[in-house]
This record gives sequence, C-alpha cells and structure tokens, in this order.
Amino acid sequence: MLVDSHCHLDFADFAEERDAIVQRALDHDIIRLVTICTRVKRFADIIRIAEQYASVYASVGTHPNNAHEELDVTAEDLIRLSEHPKVVAIGEAGLDYHYDHAPREAQAQGFRTHIAASRATGLPLVIHARSADEDMISILTEETGKGAFPFILHCFSSGAELARVGVELGGYVSFSGILTFKNSTELRDIARNVPHDRLLVETDAPYLAPVPHRGRRNEPSFVRHTAAVLAQTIGVGEAELGTLTSENVFRLFTKMPRPDHA
Repeated sequence: MLVDSHCHLDFADFAEERDAIVQRALDHDIIRLVTICTRVKRFADIIRIAEQYASVYASVGTHPNNAHEELDVTAEDLIRLSEHPKVVAIGEAGLDYHYDHAPREAQAQGFRTHIAASRATGLPLVIHARSADEDMISILTEETGKGAFPFILHCFSSGAELARVGVELGGYVSFSGILTFKNSTELRDIARNVPHDRLLVETDAPYLAPVPHRGRRNEPSFVRHTAAVLAQTIGVGEAELGTLTSENVFRLFTKMPRPDHA
C-alpha cells in the first residue's frame, strides 16, 4: 500500500492513456494519487481529472517558475478554490533559482501568498525548493514564526540543513525517483536522518522516473521503486515502509479520506 503524494496527471504526456495510468497505479496498490496544480488558471482542468477518479485528489497553486504570471492570485482566491472536496493541498509554490524563469521577488511573493492560504485552511503546502536553500530556510523560519502551517518539501534534492530545518519547523520531506539514482549517495544519507514519521514518497510524474525506468516517462505506479530504495536506505521492510509513508500521508493530508472511508 503506497500513496503517490505528487504527480501531474494534467500534463500532456498522460493525455492519451490517463485511464490506463490510473488503473496501473491501483493494480500496484497505489491507493491514492495527488495531482498537483502548477497554474491556478488551469485549476479547472486539474480538478476535472480529480473528479473522474475515486483515487485521485488535487492541489491548487502556482509553481514558482510561473509566479510572475499569477501575482494577481490572492490567498483568498486559493482559500476559496480549496473548498472543493477533492482539493487536499495548497501549491506547489516555493523558490526555484536553478531555472530562474520568474523573478526571485515574484517567487517569494507568491510563496508567501500560498503560505497564508495554507495557514488559513490547515491544508498542507506543497513546497518546490531548488537551488534556493538559504532563502527557503529564511522564509520558512520567518513565516512559521507568524503561525505554524503544515508543509511538504517535495521532490527533495536540497541540502541536509534545509531538511533539518524543515523537520524542526514541523514539515515533511518527500523523496522522488532521484533517490534511486546511482549518484544520489548524499540524498540517501539525508533520508536516513529524516524521522520516520516525516517521510513521504512521490513520483513527480511525468518527470524523474526511478531506476529501473530512468530516462523514460515516469508514472504513478513507479513510486513503488522509490519506496523500495527508501525502505532499504532506512533499514525497514518494503511493507513496513508502505504502511509508514501511507500513515504519514493521511496524517498530513487531513482532508483526504482513507480508502475504507471513501
């Protein structure tokens, strides 16, 4: 039993076989998929997908690479859209200094808007952090000081200090297929130091397919490969890892029902 806590089912890569992709996930005991919003202006398409499948839930938010396009989106807008019964998270939002597709000031402004929405709703904020550890630590520390909010450091590929501070501030750390890559020794070392009750797994599909599918289009059913490596990394069995991470998901995504309560 696993949950793919972060995928992008609205992306064109999945358009022609979305039904089969969702079914393959179910066939591999992936009991929940969270399809993540990257542009609020496309929210209608995302929520339509979530409404089509009992196992699929959604978020609402603006990716940092698109932050400058949606600075008119307010916390109130996010709060209103999050009232949909299938919306279980805010984001993804955050900071991406690797690509710098959006001005850094716009990214920070959008990030703080999403934090306000997360704080107001109690829904977890899905955080994208890439090559921005110092500023991410600063904003998270400052904003948590104004009032706690639940969050996930998604597709974690940052440094050990961001993981440590994130956990200290109450956050969760989610690992993608990057964890399975041969050269990800440091990342596996970081994973070993994350408390077990703060660990999640995800695909970030269609990106970052894990070994043995690296280089192919990723899909939610492949989360089992990342989970297997995480289990080995932290020294637990695969079944125990599945139970552990699924419990963490349902503790964090409080609005998402367990399968037996769906």
